[in-house]
Amino acid sequence: MGNHLTEMAPSTPFLPHFQALHVVVIGLDSAGKTSLLYRLKFKEFVQSVPTKGFNTEKIRVPLGGSRGTTFQVWDVGGQEKLRPLWRSYTRRTDGLVFVVDAAEAERLEEAKVELHRISRASDNQGVPVLVLANKQDQPGALSAGEVEKRLAVRELAAATLTHVQGCSAVDGAGLQPGLERLYEMILKRKKAARGSKKRR
Repeated sequence: MGNHLTEMAPSTPFLPHFQALHVVVIGLDSAGKTSLLYRLKFKEFVQSVPTKGFNTEKIRVPLGGSRGTTFQVWDVGGQEKLRPLWRSYTRRTDGLVFVVDAAEAERLEEAKVELHRISRASDNQGVPVLVLANKQDQPGALSAGEVEKRLAVRELAAATLTHVQGCSAVDGAGLQPGLERLYEMILKRKKAARGSKKRR
């Protein structure tokens, strides 16, 4: 598995060719974070138990060039007592993936509070946020647009690039376009950071 990094071609001028993108997956308990991680890793639905701490996987995704991009993904437990630990995982991350259960509308207010808290933390200012409105395969699941409204995603800091994507860990629908948008947002941010350094 460690060989993946040496094989990677420099698919863009903004990323050193040996560097995996560091992405943290967070969200309330039972949103489907671990199932999404394993859907990406193994291309199948894996029924998982609640995460007590964290899981981490290196995932190769076909984007940005024919050879694909490697994401080092950290999936952190979402129980209330674990949420204060999120910040230690999100420090210096390239992107945040915030997963919500779109079929459980009554918890979206709680999710909104946590999303705004973590994206406003000083270490996370401007870090791109991909919101995955999971469980689109379930009857009554809210659309990505509705989830975007309920979470007040547009009210996150102006410097924060965001995208809300409907998806399903069961059949994998929506995951590829979501990751493509996250990748684009990460590159855009890195490019802007390089530009501002040059101007100094």
